[in-house]
Amino acid sequence: MQQHRKINWPKVMAPKAAVYPHIRTIHDDTVQDDYYWMIDYFKQGEKSQEVIDYLEKENTYTSSMLEDTADLQENLFQELKSRIKEKDESVPYYKNGYYYYSRTEEGNQYFKFCRKKGTLEAEEELLLDIDRLADGHAYYTAKGFSVSPDNRLLAFSVDTVSRREYTIYIKNLETGEIYPDQIRNTEGAAIWGNDNLTLFYTAKNPVTLLSEKIMRHILGSDPATDVLVYEEKDNTNYIAVGKSKNGKYIIINSEGTMSSEIWFLNADFPQTEFRVFQPRMQDVLYSVIALEDRFLILTNDAAINFRIMQCPLDQTERSNWQIFMDHRPDVLVSDIEEFKDFLAIAERKNGLTQLAIYDLNTQHHHYLDFGEVAYTVYPAINVEYNSQKLRYGYTSLVTPSSVYEYDMGDQHKVLLKQQEVLGGYDQTAYITERLFATARDGVQVPISIVYKKGTKLDGTAPLLQYAYGSYGASMDPTFSSNRLSLLDRGFIYALTHIRGGEEMGRQWYEDGKMMRKMNTFYDFVDCGKYLIENHYCTSEHLYAQGGSAGGLLMGVVANIAPEQYHGIIAQVPFVDVVNTMLDDTIPLTTNEYDEWGNPNESEAYFYMKTYSPYENIEAKEYPNLLVTTGLHDSQVQYFEPAKWVAKLRATKTGDTVLLLKTDMDYGHGGASGRFDYLKEIALEYAFLFKLEGIVPSHTSEQ
Repeated sequence: MQQHRKINWPKVMAPKAAVYPHIRTIHDDTVQDDYYWMIDYFKQGEKSQEVIDYLEKENTYTSSMLEDTADLQENLFQELKSRIKEKDESVPYYKNGYYYYSRTEEGNQYFKFCRKKGTLEAEEELLLDIDRLADGHAYYTAKGFSVSPDNRLLAFSVDTVSRREYTIYIKNLETGEIYPDQIRNTEGAAIWGNDNLTLFYTAKNPVTLLSEKIMRHILGSDPATDVLVYEEKDNTNYIAVGKSKNGKYIIINSEGTMSSEIWFLNADFPQTEFRVFQPRMQDVLYSVIALEDRFLILTNDAAINFRIMQCPLDQTERSNWQIFMDHRPDVLVSDIEEFKDFLAIAERKNGLTQLAIYDLNTQHHHYLDFGEVAYTVYPAINVEYNSQKLRYGYTSLVTPSSVYEYDMGDQHKVLLKQQEVLGGYDQTAYITERLFATARDGVQVPISIVYKKGTKLDGTAPLLQYAYGSYGASMDPTFSSNRLSLLDRGFIYALTHIRGGEEMGRQWYEDGKMMRKMNTFYDFVDCGKYLIENHYCTSEHLYAQGGSAGGLLMGVVANIAPEQYHGIIAQVPFVDVVNTMLDDTIPLTTNEYDEWGNPNESEAYFYMKTYSPYENIEAKEYPNLLVTTGLHDSQVQYFEPAKWVAKLRATKTGDTVLLLKTDMDYGHGGASGRFDYLKEIALEYAFLFKLEGIVPSHTSEQ
């Protein structure tokens, strides 16, 4: 094990979790799990209070170990907060005669949702005051704002627990009355039929939190009498309901990792039956875009990187699909933003996002140019179908988030807004690079780098390596004002685009899932090794961070390459893969079989057992670890990181620190307020700075 500098830690006794042996036997394989009992709070078992007591002891231990960084954390919090423009306003978007926007006020954690009729000079109409509604709640999230076609009613949804179980409310915008219709246990979105009376929503199973049913609600009726219009029988699929941009169709989407199915009906007749667009096909994903005279279908049918098909409005079966834009092996088609006369097609090529503009009248297309080596571009809020102006977002590791409006007809763009960084931000003071590391199997893995000018690239600088690497979710280079607190103190930040994401196309995802999952972990380690070999850092100054499925990545990296990292931050980590995937009462488990495999099948069980962090803890020295979780987490339950830490603490050797911080009020996404979450970041940064020996007085050197 490498020799690290000596760090002064308080002489505080770490908590020791109780041991209650639990035996798991499957596929003739028997495993003893000493900390299985920690699931009890989730399952409301007899040891529920013991779980809470243990988590609170770990919190006390973490606070004690980081006590000498308390002032640093407070200074960091104020520093991070000082860059945020407290009084701000979103870019207004136009829909059905009104401009909609949200605005924030100085000192308030949340926002106001507002609109103006016809022109931005009109009088403001305050639709929802989330600051007032959130008063008295430790956690409050409002989303799914949906205005009825006649502009009179607003449906919105609220979660006050942080388990992503939303209650839908309906507000009369003329009288201000909140109707008694309160629809509980939903995904949050409410979709209006064109009769202004009918709402469609997705109901959740209150135990597994799976989205299982699409329901129809009639305004003024008892939600208990709501009608089931669609029920998903495949518990590996997620379902959702939406509305086509042209307002003509209500669309139900059922999608898993490997197959999907669309149902639709005419929004003018919401009481009629939904009909299937094309019955689900094995290993075929498709989504549907409604135009005036046809449907477009984005699908991987005979096209791993997806292609665009088309069909008549009344002949939607696959036999009627014709090619609109054919498959290209080097380009992943990821999204389509439709307008009456244009399409904005989001694509990926060579690991970068790009936007193609297609003229439906002339059949000509062109690409937007952005001029940076690593960046992110994406369609923004585009709700108006009868428009030739595209809103798109743009950002990079050095460019603050920006919203542009692009006239697809005359090909002219206007910057509508760029994120303002208070206190001054000089983009030219930072350097961004795009590198490619060679993984152990010869694959080239992209790395996006950012650092401040003057940072020495001789191995002495600290470097934070971040990745996710699952579900085909691409981690694109984006700006973070919070990250400046690292860069200004000499840190290099490296975003590694490992397999399991979709940065390099659909195959990039396929090569980092199921029985090829180890590629994800090896890519990350090999990228770290590349950064060391090319003198961006040394192992003494290399740190890793990831959350959720990226937290799984952190757990595996800690097991397979502990000597390469000085410290690791694992946020809400998915680290008990085998046990979680064997328990179909845990939220989201069955939805994940196509990602990780089903351990009820022998081959999948033994493969995931080879990498699951909890299963592979050994008596050896681990990097310094900060592990965070939330008691109410609906995605990765608190007991996974809690068990992992308990077993690590009982098994590991050496004197590196192991800290667990459980937020007793929040869930997977952390705090809901726009400032509270900064305290979590301040804690993580203080952990890194302590490991680097960066003294608290540095917080004022800006």
